[in-house]
Amino acid sequence: MEGRAQTIESRKNKKIKISIIPGHFATNHSHINYYVDMTGIKTSHKMAKAAAEQLANTYSSTHIDTIICLEGTEILGAFLAESLASGGINVGEDISVITPELNSNNQMIFRDNVQKNIWGKRVLLLISSVSTGKTINRAIECLKYYSGELVAIGSIFSAITDSNGIEVHAIFSRDDIAGYQTFVPSKCPMCQLGQKVDALVNSFGYSKI
Repeated sequence: MEGRAQTIESRKNKKIKISIIPGHFATNHSHINYYVDMTGIKTSHKMAKAAAEQLANTYSSTHIDTIICLEGTEILGAFLAESLASGGINVGEDISVITPELNSNNQMIFRDNVQKNIWGKRVLLLISSVSTGKTINRAIECLKYYSGELVAIGSIFSAITDSNGIEVHAIFSRDDIAGYQTFVPSKCPMCQLGQKVDALVNSFGYSKI
């Protein structure tokens, strides 16, 4: 499977890269025809910093108090906070960077000690990959419960351009992955053709079947 991997560079900064593998992959709520590997941006401090700087340019006029990091984007989130506080409307601000906990029902929750970073705060939601937007919807429900205001959504890769009326700003999009498609499992054409699932994928990576 790895032999099919292709490297894609950001159109704005060639130092920012992802890998894609064509095939048949299953996520928790969809089937996709490409696995998007963002390991480099999530783990390399140099690439994460470059990616953060690219995203930060998008939010120079958006007041942000807190960044909520999903799917292993904490390193990227820390650099993004630093970049945001270096210029624009957020210059000099101390931006909080937090991650939700998942309870036994797979709901996002925040413990009492970090809720102060959400109540009445303007929040940027940072996510590694957006395919259908279901994870964003779950995060929005969580924010409403804790009285946070979602003002921005950022991602490494996104197959959609907006969610709940808010634009999703992504470093990589469908335009960078020709032919990228996502399907409801029950209507997946690859399944209907009897094509075997190559791997199960989530925000941590993939497991071959």
